[in-house]
Amino acid sequence: MKWLGHLIFSYFSYLLALILAGNFIAGFTITSNFTDLLIAAGTFTLINWLLRPLIKALLSPIIFLTLGLFTLVINAGMLYLLDILSLNVTLSGTEPLIYGTLLITGVNIVLHFSAKTLFKNS
Repeated sequence: MKWLGHLIFSYFSYLLALILAGNFIAGFTITSNFTDLLIAAGTFTLINWLLRPLIKALLSPIIFLTLGLFTLVINAGMLYLLDILSLNVTLSGTEPLIYGTLLITGVNIVLHFSAKTLFKNS
């Protein structure tokens, strides 16, 4: 059942990251309906929980050779896949994709590091 807590935490982490990306990155558009935003966050969570580990496993030699930097390319691919699968998220070009990837990765790093620190101390 520990995985369920991680899944819920990831969902809210991606939800916050998508809200921030939609508000602060030009060309990264999310429909203003909150229900659509929740669905987009759920779709992004499922993409990252089901597909991302498989792609990282297949491309692990490249990730190793680039000292982990290729993970950003994989994250960008997951965000682009969200753009394809979801009508609620629209990326208009490469620049919003890059900035969105960096913002979402940064938000996830900060939130996951904060949660680990918080729960380790309690």
